[in-house]
Order: sequence, then C-alpha cells, then structure tokens
Amino acid sequence: MVEHVTPASSPEDVAAALADHGYLADGGLATVIYLAIALRRPLLLEGEAGVGKTEVAKALSRWTGGELIRLQCYEGIDAAQAVYDWDYSRQLLHLRAAEASGEAHGAGTDALEAQLFTERFLLRRALLRAIDHTDPTPPVLLVDEVDRADDEFEAYLLEVLSDFQITVPELGTYRAAVPPLVVLTSNRTRDVHDALKRRCLYHWVEHPSYEREVAIVAMRVPHADGQLARQAAAGAAALRQQRLYKPPGVAETIDWVQALAAIGATSLTEQAASATLGAVLKHREDQEAVLRAGVDTWVDQAVATAAGSATPGRG
Repeated sequence: MVEHVTPASSPEDVAAALADHGYLADGGLATVIYLAIALRRPLLLEGEAGVGKTEVAKALSRWTGGELIRLQCYEGIDAAQAVYDWDYSRQLLHLRAAEASGEAHGAGTDALEAQLFTERFLLRRALLRAIDHTDPTPPVLLVDEVDRADDEFEAYLLEVLSDFQITVPELGTYRAAVPPLVVLTSNRTRDVHDALKRRCLYHWVEHPSYEREVAIVAMRVPHADGQLARQAAAGAAALRQQRLYKPPGVAETIDWVQALAAIGATSLTEQAASATLGAVLKHREDQEAVLRAGVDTWVDQAVATAAGSATPGRG
C-alpha cells in the first residue's frame, strides 16, 4: 500500500492550516484531526446541527487538495445509492444496438451478458469513487449524517472502512492504494453503534466560545461591521440559553449576520433583529417564543454582552 505524507507535523499546524482555509478549530478538534490524518483512522464528529461538522471535511479538502466526495445518508440508503450501480439505460441501448447490427445473433447469451457488466457500464457512487481513486492525493470522504442511515447500511459501512476495499461480483475487488481521509458526521438523532465508533476516532463538536464565534463570523462575513458581528454572536449565544426547539448553530449566526448586513445594519437593534429573525431561527414555534418573551430584552442583553467583551481587559 502506498504511504501518503501527513501534511502537518502537529495539532498546532493543523489548526493553522485549517484557519488558512476558512475553518477555525479549537485545540481539541485540531488534535483529533491531526491524529485521524497521522493514524489514517476515520473521524466521527458528533454534535448539534449547525456547529460546523460538515465544514471540517470541506476545509480538509481545500487544505490537502484532495477531492471532496460527499455521501449524504438518509433512511433507506443502500449499496445502489452509496457504492455502485449499473447504468441500465446504457446497457439497454447497447443490447438494441447489438440487435440492430446483427451482433446479437452471432453472439451467445453469455457473451452478451459479459459485455453488459464491464467498467463501461459501472456507475461509481461515493464509496467506490473514494476507494478506487487514481489521484495520488487521497480524497476526503464525507459520510454526512450517518445517524440517519439504518443498521444494515451502518454494518456495511463498517466493513468498508475496516479494509478500504469493495467487491463488485461481476468485476472483482477494488482496493484503495491510498486510503481516503474519512469524516463521518452525526447529529445524534440515534446512537451510532459501538462497532463503528471503535473503528473511528471520536470528537464531540461543541458550540464555539463567544470569542471564537465572533472570529468565525468575521472570517465568513468580512464585510460586516465588527460591532454587528460581536452583537449577533452574543445574541445567538443568548438564544441558545432559551428553551427552543432548534437553537441556532454557527451556521445560523453566519446567516443572520449576512442578513443584517444586507439590510444595512451596523448594530443590533430590536427592529433589525425582528426583521431578520427568520435567518437565525428556522422554526415558527421558536420565533413565536422569542417574540412572546420580548425581542427588546434579548437584544439589550446581546448588546450589553458585546459591549463588555469589547472592553479592554475583558474576554
């Protein structure tokens, strides 16, 4: 098996490289990413929706130069959607062309069938593409929301990640010359089985600290006013303390700052917050709960927190 070179010599190098490619990782996350690369182990990231799990794989792809191959899991996913399938329409056209040319009359059934099940008609889905890649730089395989798949698919995924090989009965076994970098994410709608967790390195992705969230917003929405970024991050943090159906993640904070900047806001006001509430709260019940409690109270709290964090010697 061909070895690939770890593109960083320490967790600090990983954190710096990811920051250069648009992702601010804390020390714990940078360390587990470093270990996943160095040990060639899949990385399972769990956490609430919107905390940046998927963005880890995207940043890894930008950094390493490896192709990002994304497998979005869902209930009922099977090998035809995740591993490989056959291009039945092209196979049918091939048979019709063979009949029209007279080739089918001279060839036996076995010969025609052998023609149909070749590389020419193989549709490589995400897992096979990640295993059978030809680029010397390993791809980044993102298995997104693995908790949405069923037990049977999870068991198959464990087998693939254990050996990094896939067998297509008609063609043989495909083995990865260079294993992909694998990132699995879970929103924990159900527990991922222990067998899969044992195969992976594990990290729970928390909501970022206030200061790191401000830095993330500043990186992702550089045209927004700095005061607005601080106030919006404080507002999102305050919303997470309320009993909401879906508290905002970092993704919603970024959406919110983009929306506030788009309407020309340079600071968080009750009017601006009310007008852009749909950017930070994506459920009607949550919006109604915040409106009932009073937007002014929540906004005042956010503004005060942001003002305190900006005071010299604070935060």
